[in-house]
Amino acid sequence: MDLTTFKALSFDCYGTLIDWEAGIAAVLSPWARSAGLSVSDEELLLAYGRAESAVQAATPGALYPEVLAAAFRRTGEALGAEVSDSWAARLGASVPDWPAFADSADALARLASHYQLIILSNVHRDGFAGSNRQLRGEFAAIVTAEDVGAYKPAENHFRALDRTLESLGIERSELLHVAQSLFHDHVPARREGLRSVWINRRHDRPGWGATPEPSGEFSYDLEFGSMGEFADAVDKAF
Repeated sequence: MDLTTFKALSFDCYGTLIDWEAGIAAVLSPWARSAGLSVSDEELLLAYGRAESAVQAATPGALYPEVLAAAFRRTGEALGAEVSDSWAARLGASVPDWPAFADSADALARLASHYQLIILSNVHRDGFAGSNRQLRGEFAAIVTAEDVGAYKPAENHFRALDRTLESLGIERSELLHVAQSLFHDHVPARREGLRSVWINRRHDRPGWGATPEPSGEFSYDLEFGSMGEFADAVDKAF
């Protein structure tokens, strides 16, 4: 692949740029201890990932803090422990506190010198604004679940992406989608005929974590273990 032929990159944010698993575990782990559960962070994330995708599919118009709270309650039900309103609200309000991966801000700054950058995220506007205080990204467009009334892998984000590309004067063939989640991003990217890069943040860990196992066909053109590695490849290409 010639990385110099692209004019824009669209990004998933949470899991790719922001360490959402660390942010979620920072709430779920102390809750589990307080509830007397003997479960690992990985087991918590696995249960949470299943719950969140179910909530997003059932209530596509809900804001992400509401999804987080409802998914937390479902996680508790699955594990046999109650999630109080205060614990649910704590997770719902936690998005701005989720840490950025150490390489994300630098990688975005380097990539912005070569491409226009677009966010395509399963979150609400205020949540992303909080995260971007860490990322310090300069984006040509930001598309959230709040904007489109649905959550990936539904098509809504990608219809909004089409409109964004048209407004920027960029062809689909000039866009590269960059994401960690096979389930949320690479399955629909293949469905939409988009070329993509897999940022395999879990390359050194087994299992799926908070991201559900992909249920459809997926593909990707390139794979990197981090955003830093991807930015290095882009710099070398240019």
